[in-house]
Amino acid sequence: MGLRNVVYGVYERRLAFALERAGSPLPRHVGVILDGNRRWARATGRQDVNYGHQAGADKIADLLEWCDQAGVELVTLWLLSTDNLSRPAAELDPLLRIIEAVVTELARPLNRWTLNIVGALDLLPDATARLLKEAAAGTAGRPGVEVNVAIGYGGRREIADAVRSMLQAHAATGATLEEVAEFLDVEHIAEHLYTRGQPDPDLVIRTSGEQRLGGFLLWQSAHSEFYFCEAYWPDFRRVDFLRALRAYAARQRRFGT
Repeated sequence: MGLRNVVYGVYERRLAFALERAGSPLPRHVGVILDGNRRWARATGRQDVNYGHQAGADKIADLLEWCDQAGVELVTLWLLSTDNLSRPAAELDPLLRIIEAVVTELARPLNRWTLNIVGALDLLPDATARLLKEAAAGTAGRPGVEVNVAIGYGGRREIADAVRSMLQAHAATGATLEEVAEFLDVEHIAEHLYTRGQPDPDLVIRTSGEQRLGGFLLWQSAHSEFYFCEAYWPDFRRVDFLRALRAYAARQRRFGT
């Protein structure tokens, strides 16, 4: 095990150096689907899947450090989907406590990251939504990577909420439905997304070997590059992150053409 760690350490340093020396194009915005926590717990012999959720939560700060080092400006982390909210309370409640704790930890003054909570927060328990929003509010303007923490998030729900918000905004000005339909376009809807004002993700990473988006950033990822990693999220290493950056740098982005 010691020799393996040494070999990986050497490989990791060479990979980082090669990316830096090549001046490779790097993603400005990286989206990450933190998948495989429960399967990791079972694979390591734990009966309680919350052990996997906690191990996954403990990995997040490492990822943000790697993003800071690489010069990534914005990261979107999918911690909890709208589908997850239908899980039994015996599973959902401990997961919410873990999420509250990790957001509180990331928001500590010693950390460099600006946090934004994105998702349908009205679907969360009031106490959870309030804690998350208050923790994120205290991080504004920090110098490190900006972090969207997607909780109670689903891409279809986000698009529906964006259209609803847009219609409500124009209805408040007295516009009729026919008038709204006249100028409705992609830009108008984008202005009401949870991530409005932010660049779309250049790279989306999903761990655990699953090769699908599952509803993550459906609107924003139209021109994203995708990288699927076999490792479960708690096992995700810096070398895996660097491999994702290398794969991104090697691609010729066509933006739908």
